Amino acid sequence: MSSDDFTPEPPRLDRPSTGGPEEIPDWVRQLEREIRVGPATRLRIWFGRHARGLRLGVGAVLALALLAYLGAAGYRHVRRPADPPRAYPTVSPPAGIQATTAASPPPAAGPFDGTPAGAFPEGAAGITLPPAKATGGFTAKQVSATLTKVRTALVTARLDRAFMTAKDRERLVRQFAPDARRHLREEVSDASFISVATRLAPGARLLPDQPRVKGRVTYRATRDEQGIRMLRVTTNFVWAYAFLSPGAAPGDAVVVVHDTLVWEVPHPDDVRSRDNGLWLTDMGSYASNVDCAAFHKGLLDLGKGGDGKPVATPTPDRDSLYDPDRSLDIPDTC
Repeated sequence: MSSDDFTPEPPRLDRPSTGGPEEIPDWVRQLEREIRVGPATRLRIWFGRHARGLRLGVGAVLALALLAYLGAAGYRHVRRPADPPRAYPTVSPPAGIQATTAASPPPAAGPFDGTPAGAFPEGAAGITLPPAKATGGFTAKQVSATLTKVRTALVTARLDRAFMTAKDRERLVRQFAPDARRHLREEVSDASFISVATRLAPGARLLPDQPRVKGRVTYRATRDEQGIRMLRVTTNFVWAYAFLSPGAAPGDAVVVVHDTLVWEVPHPDDVRSRDNGLWLTDMGSYASNVDCAAFHKGLLDLGKGGDGKPVATPTPDRDSLYDPDRSLDIPDTC
């Protein structure tokens, strides 16, 4: 019997006999009709005989189908693109010859781990100057001298710890042209001066780790309203400071300051000696994760804003505050 036979062949009671049809009793014919196995019955019998194998087969098919579905779903999950980063307003670099931070960050672990500043160079290594080229009546030597003055002022203003803890601004102010010094002393308030320089609040404690720095320096020759030739230098930097703090999450102890400053040096042949030197003609900044009371006095310390949020830290793009190309136009939460 082949495997396709559902049941044994029933006896053929209707075969003709030598005695003729009349010799087959009616009860035999009736019995034949009652025991004949129809298609539905045959199917039930077959299922009964093969129930265990059928369950195993169906289980295997279902398992394969489930694996196929999960595999396809997993593939779709892997192939699905990640959610794009949230957009935030940025600025375009100013026209001119420029250089961006190029130094490699230090490999050691520290308080900046888990933040974008972990990939920034330490201190002055993050200030990369563009090549000095003759432009607009300024010689390459004059351009180089101007860029050096700007870099020295930046290092004093944002990285010199002796200046940060000093009670006056003179260490920085005396680096400007004589007439520019008077302006910085008399007309720039303490609250505004924080856009130019970092001064620590009493009791604020920086960790020994060097601040992390990233940004860009751009210069070009121009003329002011009076036709005086000017070498204009635009600096755009993010400064990240590590403060002593019990906070354990990445960035809890990090204060971020992002400033954009416009420095100008007039051509020495076009101005009086008192005007010759470094001028600051525009400034803007924001700070994040600072103490509000100190910040309003132009001083820096780790703290929280008046509403419990870090100062000027719009959620949910906190990491964007470390981007030098981020717009300075953000809300102050103090």
